[in-house]
Amino acid sequence: MQAVAADIGGTHARFAIATRADDGTITLTHEAKLKVAEFASLQTAWEAYAAGLGAPMPRLAGVAVAAPVDGELLKLTNNPWVIRPALIGERLGMEKVMLINDFAAVAHAIAAVGENDFVHVAGPVAPVSQARTISVVGAGTGLGVALLMRDGANTRVVPTEGGHMDFAPLDSLEDMVLNQLRARYRRVSVERIVSGPGLANIYAALAAIEGRAVTPGDDSALWAAAISAPDSLEQAALDRWCLSFGSVCGDLVLAQGGDALVLAGGIVPRIAHLLGESGFHGRFVAKGRFEARMAGIPVWRITHPEPGLLGAAAAAFLEADR
Repeated sequence: MQAVAADIGGTHARFAIATRADDGTITLTHEAKLKVAEFASLQTAWEAYAAGLGAPMPRLAGVAVAAPVDGELLKLTNNPWVIRPALIGERLGMEKVMLINDFAAVAHAIAAVGENDFVHVAGPVAPVSQARTISVVGAGTGLGVALLMRDGANTRVVPTEGGHMDFAPLDSLEDMVLNQLRARYRRVSVERIVSGPGLANIYAALAAIEGRAVTPGDDSALWAAAISAPDSLEQAALDRWCLSFGSVCGDLVLAQGGDALVLAGGIVPRIAHLLGESGFHGRFVAKGRFEARMAGIPVWRITHPEPGLLGAAAAAFLEADR
């Protein structure tokens, strides 16, 4: 069985052809990454992908989008495109389209891959396949959150908007960062801190606290500088980002009742070599009366290169089987 898989984020739209073998293994071919800013809509990007494919498209599709999947009109988070679910099959020329939240797709991917597709980050080294409730958190253009629950061979994925819960400062410096950001945003969600653009928010707030003037620049360049350059303020912003990431991940695991955490998103691979010494796990565990419980939670990151595409395909195949 084949399907078109699409993963629509804030910056890029990724496409592939997914093939499911008789043993359930899913492979991706004909992968393409298009810039959202260069297309007016999902339909025009889809048509561009189809034109470059050089072969007929499968009639089944799984589409992961950075938005809650409900209502008559979807406005994507951090992306100007809009999607009408009732019309998506007709507009894309598909017989069946499975529309799914982008981090629900990542959770489906976690259920579909093997242990070799995970790298241990912190906590005990317990296999991901043994966890019954897995919190899925990933930082990229935004902060994605989902929940994967297993009951024997059955799995259930619950999409959430956990990235939009309130940011909770844990020390006096974070109090000052929050005050700086509140003047700009009024309500400061965790996504304003723990995301790709969040590093620039922290950096600007720290600069303001020290009375420095900084010129807003490219988020990607700031990340590269913070990871490798000797600038102390950039490094301070990255340290604070990692601490906050640990705090947020711990809060989400507690709220969801997770017995494992899997990290995803575009930022984590870039800083994977830093997380162990960053204070991430100390903040993850530091949950007062629940510290012992949190210390027993294994933390992994998924290493599959395109979990959004894989998960969108897996969800489409599940829907087709019903």
